[in-house]
Amino acid sequence: MAVTIKTTEEIALLREGGKRLAAIRDTLAREVKAGVSALDIERIARKLFAASGGEPSFLHYKSRKGENSFPASTCISVNDAVVHGLPKGETVFAEGDVVGIDVGLNYKGLFTDTAVTVGVGKISREMHTLLSVTSQALDVGIKAVANGVHIGDIGFAIESFVKAHGQYGIVRELAGHGVGYKVHEEPHIPNYGKPKTGETLHSGMVIAIEPMLNAGAAAITLDRDGYTYRTKDGSRSAHFEHTVVVTDTGAEILTAL
Repeated sequence: MAVTIKTTEEIALLREGGKRLAAIRDTLAREVKAGVSALDIERIARKLFAASGGEPSFLHYKSRKGENSFPASTCISVNDAVVHGLPKGETVFAEGDVVGIDVGLNYKGLFTDTAVTVGVGKISREMHTLLSVTSQALDVGIKAVANGVHIGDIGFAIESFVKAHGQYGIVRELAGHGVGYKVHEEPHIPNYGKPKTGETLHSGMVIAIEPMLNAGAAAITLDRDGYTYRTKDGSRSAHFEHTVVVTDTGAEILTAL
């Protein structure tokens, strides 16, 4: 599918959907506590999606033909799980865990996507720094966005920031993406790159930027469940994501309250 430019009317709907999704994300993040399970978060999410005026875009989603559809409305990724974790009842959060919450909303036929990683109770200084650097890397990536810049400029900005702040593994197999008409669209937006390379951004493009950093090496592996990506070395991981629209002067975050 080619890169698409959204109309003013579509962006207005995406803005409204994005705000509703941000409220769901932030509510779920506040529910993450020791003794709560990933399935508990999923059940809360189902109620929030039902009240949102939209539908969870991950539920029954298939990224390609022949693939099993995703069986939940949330991705809950704990500790060494990078993304796409299944919200299981046996996954019970404990003090010191880090929990990624990734959610998407189909609002009136248009899609937004967002993620946050939070600590459970008191987390180690190492984990606090991992979360902080990953969150800031998202901000840096968004600030690199504007009409006329290249995809490589975003990845270069994120990669340069991360390298200056520690020995973190930048996940290379997974990346940000276009969004709006579908859950995933072109272009592919890696969290590394070279300036002035890749697709050129234009005003009206809607993209999801999502740095994924590992406390250890960058390598990941697909879990036996067929959905969850984990760090290959068992180190912990963090993931933050916003949907933004490209403007003449920069980017507007659509998944912010």
